[in-house]
Amino acid sequence: MSWTHHRRWTGVAVCGLALALATSACSSGKESGSAASGPQHLTSKISLVYAQKQGDQEYFIDEADGAKAKAAALGADLKVVDLGNDANKAISETQNAVSQKANGMIVVPPDPAVGPQVVQLTKAGNVALLSSDDQVCVTGPDPSKCDAKDLLPRVGFSGTQMGTDVGTRAGEDFKKSGWNPADTAIVDAWKQDVTVCTDRVKANEKAFAQAAGAPVRVIEVGTDNTPSDAQNKISATVAGNRSVKHWIVMGCNDENVSGGVSAIQNAGYSADDVLGVGLGAYLACKEWRSGKPTGFKAALFINGTDVGALAVQTMVDYLKNGKAMPAEAFAPTKMVDASNWQQSGLKCS
Repeated sequence: MSWTHHRRWTGVAVCGLALALATSACSSGKESGSAASGPQHLTSKISLVYAQKQGDQEYFIDEADGAKAKAAALGADLKVVDLGNDANKAISETQNAVSQKANGMIVVPPDPAVGPQVVQLTKAGNVALLSSDDQVCVTGPDPSKCDAKDLLPRVGFSGTQMGTDVGTRAGEDFKKSGWNPADTAIVDAWKQDVTVCTDRVKANEKAFAQAAGAPVRVIEVGTDNTPSDAQNKISATVAGNRSVKHWIVMGCNDENVSGGVSAIQNAGYSADDVLGVGLGAYLACKEWRSGKPTGFKAALFINGTDVGALAVQTMVDYLKNGKAMPAEAFAPTKMVDASNWQQSGLKCS
């Protein structure tokens, strides 16, 4: 879906949402309170809350920094909240945002199932809502089963495009390696109830097959998207597949690939027999900076700073200027490796 397309929300379930992006009446044919009135056109200082899952991850730290810098530049007050992996905290922090009379909230929920409740709470409190990174469904717990018109506006990246870039790079590198497809395996790891992760993985598998020119067995591994869990799960996968001589590692993010590469190398494989292509580059760069041999060969650089800034800009434009939120807005990406990451603008903290 093009990010320039403006979505209209219709139907009883979403009629009356405070952040409605259209000024037309709902499907009942009657206007319904603030839903039809559109943005608030605020002239006083704008108060925002940015509630992120896994706020200790490098990507989300960068995202928070970008959001803070943009809010300061625009003269808005911004509170950043780390939800960790706690879905209940997403609800309590939404309630806090409402009670503190925030004008807008940007959310990256730890569990997409809390989406409808977050929407209803912000609706009742007249708090504008925008999702960042992950999709949020207004009418149900599973964004993958949600009608496009019932997804919250979102700022982030195109999961399909990112996965395609990762799979293409892995496929091209595999083709150059000379590895025998018969004794090579792909491990693809991700949190399987996160829609944008599934989009990335399915796209990387399709793109790899097209770029590699030969079939390679794929082993899909469910994780919680952290390096430690990916390492544990993929260690078990490697132990059960000792006939594999060469491993390709892909997944939803750098965390999965970092954990996977560590698991495989700890199992006795040489870095030359591991081909990891990450998504984020914030963990990959640490491997490259060390100068030690690593199976982490490349990563798609996704700049969290850009996403945080774009999310705040989108919300302020909506609240202050009445500019409609796009259905999706995407920040740029770039493939990097040990030879060029330092020139890419990637910060490696």
